[in-house]
Amino acid sequence: MACTTDYEALVIGSGFGGAVMCARLGKQWPGKVLLLERGKAYPLGSFPRSPADLANNFWSPADDTRARPELVRRRKRSHGGLLGMFDIRRFARMDTVTCAGLGGGSLIYANVFLRPPARVFQQNWPAQLDLSVLAPYYDVAQSVLGARTIPPHADENDRRFVRRTQAFQRFAKEQKLPSKLADIAVFFGNGYNYRGEAVPTAIGVQEHNRYGARQTSCTYCGECDLGCNLHAKNSTDLNYLHAARELHGAELRTGCRVNRIVPLNAEGEDDAQAHGEYGYRVYFDDFAWDQATSVTSRRVVVAAGTMGSNELLLRCRDIHRSLPDISPALGQRFSGNGDFLCFALDGKRRLDATYGPVITQFTDHHLFDNHDPKRAFLLQDASIPSHAAWAMATVRPIISPWDSIRRICRLGLDLLRGKPYTGKASQRMGHILNQLLSHDITQRSAVLLCMGLDQSDGRCRLNRAGFLDLDWPQAGSQPLYQAILTLCRRFCRYMQANVFLPMPTWLWPSNRNVSVHPLGGCTLADSPRQGVVSAAAADRGQVFGYQGLYVADGSIVPAALGANPAATIAALAEWIAHGITGRMPDDTLQ
Repeated sequence: MACTTDYEALVIGSGFGGAVMCARLGKQWPGKVLLLERGKAYPLGSFPRSPADLANNFWSPADDTRARPELVRRRKRSHGGLLGMFDIRRFARMDTVTCAGLGGGSLIYANVFLRPPARVFQQNWPAQLDLSVLAPYYDVAQSVLGARTIPPHADENDRRFVRRTQAFQRFAKEQKLPSKLADIAVFFGNGYNYRGEAVPTAIGVQEHNRYGARQTSCTYCGECDLGCNLHAKNSTDLNYLHAARELHGAELRTGCRVNRIVPLNAEGEDDAQAHGEYGYRVYFDDFAWDQATSVTSRRVVVAAGTMGSNELLLRCRDIHRSLPDISPALGQRFSGNGDFLCFALDGKRRLDATYGPVITQFTDHHLFDNHDPKRAFLLQDASIPSHAAWAMATVRPIISPWDSIRRICRLGLDLLRGKPYTGKASQRMGHILNQLLSHDITQRSAVLLCMGLDQSDGRCRLNRAGFLDLDWPQAGSQPLYQAILTLCRRFCRYMQANVFLPMPTWLWPSNRNVSVHPLGGCTLADSPRQGVVSAAAADRGQVFGYQGLYVADGSIVPAALGANPAATIAALAEWIAHGITGRMPDDTLQ
C-alpha cells in the first residue's frame, strides 16, 4: 500500500514555469497543491524605489558563505541576511541577474512575448519537439498573459506616442533590417488585452483583470524592470498564480527556500534508492519562522529558474546523494541566450528614453530573416526609469566636460553682470532653473538590448563550498558578440552620440557577459545520455530515472533561443502540464 503524502503536487518556484504548473495542477487536484517561493510577495505599490530600500533589495541569505564586499557583509549582519528581489551572481566570464519573489522573473522582465523562429528547434532540441508542436501552448500562454503590441497613437502629442520606438524603426529601415512592434504583457485594459478591442483603457485607470486581480492601465513610466508599483505588468502573480489560489485553492508560501528533495519508500521514509514511485519529501528553510521544515508530496515540479534548478539538483545528486541517478548531463548546455547590453550616450537625436514600456519593438539581425546562425540576434529598445535618469544626469559633466563648463560659466557670468533674463522683471527664476535642468542626457541616449544565438556550450557545476559555479567558454560565441557590437556602433553613429559604451563588465580587464535570460543545464532530451528531462509524450518534463519528478523552467531549454525566452518557458510548462493532467489547457484558468 502506497504511503500517504501531504500534497498531490509541490511546485518549487513561481516564475513562468512554476506559475503555469501551479495553476494547471491546482485545477487537477484542488486544495492539494503547494507552491514554495524563496522570495516575498509584492502587493500593489510595494516595490522599493528609494536608494536605502533598493540597497536591501538583493538576494544574499545569512548562510551564504561566499566572499562578499564589507558593505554587503555589514548589511547582512544588521538585517539577518538580504532577502530582496535581485539575485546577481558573478562567475568567471558570465554574470547572471535573476529574481526572487512571488512571480519570479515575470516581476522584472521586459514583458516581451516572442516565439523563436522554427529553425531554432533544429539545434539540440529533441526530434519530436518543435514550433508546430508547441504552437497551441504558445497561443494559450499569450492569451493568459494578455500580450499585444503597444496601442496606436494619433500623433506626437498623444500620450501613447513613444519617440524611441520611432527612432529604432527608422534605424532598422536605414540598415535594411526588419523591425516589428513586439507583443508585450503590459496591461492596457481588459478590453485591449483580453478582448482584442482597438481602444485601450485610459492611462492610469484601475480595473480588475479577467482573473479578478486589480491592475492599472500602463502609465508609460518605464519602470517595468524594477517591478511595477502600479501592477501594469501582466506578471504571473496577477494571472496564473492568482487563479491557482483563488479558483483552485492552491497554497502559495513565500520566504521558503528548498534545499533537498528525497524520494520516499513504501513506508513513507526517506530512501535515496527509491525513484519516486511513493512520492518525495522536500526539505526547505522557512525564513518567516526562521526554521527548517519539510513536507511530502506525490509529485514535485522543480521550477526554481535556470540557476536555482541546476544548483538544487546538483546538490541533491552530488552532495546530499538523495537523487543519485540524475543524468550525468546535468549542468551541460548552459546558454546566456546571447544577451548583450550597450549604451549610446548624449546624441543629437531625441529619444525620450524615460518614457514608455521597457521594450516596444525588435529589429531582426538575421534571426528570423536571412538566418545566419553565428551572427543571429535581435536589437530591442529600452526605457530608462525616471529616477535612474537623475543618477545619469551626474554623468553628463564627464561625457561632455567642456560643454558643461561653458554652460555653467555663461550662466554665472550673466548673473554676475546682472544681465537681464526671462522673468527678471517679475523676479521669477524659472528660466535659470530650466537651463540647469533641461540638458537631460537620457532624452538623447539609448539603451540597446540584444539577445542572440550563442553556442550554448556552458557548464554548471558546484564549487568546493557547494554553491553553483559556471564555466562559460566565451570564445565560441565571439562572432555573435562582434556582430552585436558592430550594429550597436552603427546605431551610435545614427544617433550622432558622443559616447558608445558596451556593458561595463565587457570592458578590459573584466571581459564578462551578463545574462538576464540564463537557459539550459536540465535540458529536454530523448535519452538520459543527451539530457536530464524527458521529451517523450508519455512522460514529458519528467526527470530521467525518477517518477513524478519534473523540471519546468528555463533550465530545460536545450539551446539559445535568440528571442526573449518567457514565451517558450510558459509554452513548455503548458505542454508538460497537459501531459501530467491529460487536460488541454485553455486561457480561462478555470
